[in-house]
Amino acid sequence: MKPATNWKAVGKRLRELRGFEMTQEQLARELQVSQGQLSRYEKGESEIGADVLLRISSRFGKTIEWLLTGENPPLDLRKR
Repeated sequence: MKPATNWKAVGKRLRELRGFEMTQEQLARELQVSQGQLSRYEKGESEIGADVLLRISSRFGKTIEWLLTGENPPLDLRKR
């Protein structure tokens, strides 16, 4: 049986991707979610839907698998 997704760990990875150069408001606008929802994602208080995971993956050039598990080297999609 596959373990449940650790949304707190996913949120931490999302927060690390956002870095200090971008505000929650800026990233939320890019991802087409509210700032409050992005905050809940980063705290691991809310599951991230497939559509938003795809936007995050595309925006940062990371695989969805890496976002969800932290495993596999991040794939830089922008270099393709």
